[in-house]
Amino acid sequence: MRKLLLGTMAVLISMLCHQQVSAQNKVFIEDPLFENLQEGDKGAILITHFGTTHDDTRAVTLDAINKAVKERHPNLEVREAYTSRIIIKRLKDNKGIIKLNPTEALQQLHNEGYTHVLVISTSITNGVEVTSVIREVAHLPFNFKKIRVATPLLFHEADYEKLIKLITADSQPDMATIWVGHGTYDVATAQYAMLDHMLMLSGHPNVIIGCVEGYPYYEQALQRLKATGLKKVVLRPLMIVAGEHAKEDIAEDWKENLTKAGFEVELRLEGLGELPELQQILNDKIDFYSQYRRLLIGEKKKVYEVTGEKMHADD
Repeated sequence: MRKLLLGTMAVLISMLCHQQVSAQNKVFIEDPLFENLQEGDKGAILITHFGTTHDDTRAVTLDAINKAVKERHPNLEVREAYTSRIIIKRLKDNKGIIKLNPTEALQQLHNEGYTHVLVISTSITNGVEVTSVIREVAHLPFNFKKIRVATPLLFHEADYEKLIKLITADSQPDMATIWVGHGTYDVATAQYAMLDHMLMLSGHPNVIIGCVEGYPYYEQALQRLKATGLKKVVLRPLMIVAGEHAKEDIAEDWKENLTKAGFEVELRLEGLGELPELQQILNDKIDFYSQYRRLLIGEKKKVYEVTGEKMHADD
């Protein structure tokens, strides 16, 4: 029995040592999800959106993202699911539009014979919506041969660098830009603060992050704005969809408050989902997680038990 256990561990260690890659400062394992499908296997991508009841912005954001993913991955089935049960109900009751939640969408894929599935969220932070999707996947009452959940837009340090490149592309030295996110009251709000901090340290003090609900609040964004000495400011939603929060909180409350504070305010209310660059970031993430999976801490610990040495991303 001991020989069998040691043999199994040796195989695992060999696999990890030869297949681990340095990517986004974390260790991953090469494990293609869709390559080598057997006869009868079928691959699919499930995109999970929070959702929106606004038809105009849905068409140019969520629908546009779905379309971009389908065009990039023509050999895979691409489906969507909404995580907000409130939005799902309102769309059904008020407009007769049916949107499935993640469990329902996965059940449908399973019923149709799909065996390999990649789930990716369009959430910006690794907050409650992503946690909810992971929990739903973990508690499915049925099994796929392989199912994998990708990380959201902001997770690893390199993700922040990509988003910073996007949101600073058209910044101007004589004008500040405040990107207003939804925010959250849980630990994920720290991701907005990290993004704001990295913007300052990367030479973009006039590009500021604020949140409707959560830190950094309007007050912190205003403090940062005053420190720039600029009097012109552009308000933009740091949101995939420019829906209710953009049309009410940003276009009304934030604009009014900044105007009263003596600033000349310009509004640009397109959602991030409209931007081809954002769609490309999502597609690149899909491509990466189609080839690699994150090395689980339990797998690392099994190696540590035998080797007594820590694994590094650049090994």
